[in-house]
Amino acid sequence: MEKIHPTAIVSSRAQLGSGVEIGPYVIIEGEVTLGDGTVVDHHATIYGETVIGPGCRIYPYAFVGTDPQDMKYQGGTDSRLEIGAGTRIREYATVSRGTPGGGGVTVIGRQCFLMAYVHVAHDCRLGDGIIMANAATLGGHIDIGDRAIIGGLTAIHQFCRVGRSAIVSGTAGVNQDVPPYCLAAGAPARLYSLNLVGLKRQGYGEETIAALKKAFRLLFRTDGLNLKDAIVKVREELPALPEIEHLLEFIEQSSRGICRKP
Repeated sequence: MEKIHPTAIVSSRAQLGSGVEIGPYVIIEGEVTLGDGTVVDHHATIYGETVIGPGCRIYPYAFVGTDPQDMKYQGGTDSRLEIGAGTRIREYATVSRGTPGGGGVTVIGRQCFLMAYVHVAHDCRLGDGIIMANAATLGGHIDIGDRAIIGGLTAIHQFCRVGRSAIVSGTAGVNQDVPPYCLAAGAPARLYSLNLVGLKRQGYGEETIAALKKAFRLLFRTDGLNLKDAIVKVREELPALPEIEHLLEFIEQSSRGICRKP
């Protein structure tokens, strides 16, 4: 059975899973779905249409599923937020629903950790296992790959992408794509190295890390070699590992351009 504090206001249209806990002065408005075992702490607010998976926790004063902060948004039903299992959203974080013009849905994956004062804007898509430190801010339509880390006070421009297992240091200003497996820092953000510590912690093997090091040097540290030719050279000289191909495809699909060396 769910456990709802008597001071909480819960919409009659909300769907609550088994073992849900809702604390004092929580407001759940509209078509909100809470998965089994999810906990919503005191004074948090959740707006529909929002689907939150099992085992999540929404901390005090978080605002989840708010209207998009988009001047073109005029209301309507094509505006959703989906949050995967086990995700934690800390105090004063804000997460907006999607807009009809951007696909209609904002997505946060499983086992993500959004720290205090984080903002995730409309139509963002976050993968699994992402960490966003305090006051990190995403503009609209941003894609963040699995297990990426965004440092505190970092701001990322709308329509940018941050690749899988990348790390962006604190206080960075990102206005171009950060490739997978890389470390970016500064304002504007620039690439400094591979995310070697993260790759080792996440279980990437020595062969894969060695190949990624060579790819990084060819792509971003070889003078006189443009990016298009560097991609060809990487495919010719390095083993056809899935991680290498993922890195190259990410670069080839970039519309905003790739962060380069400082």
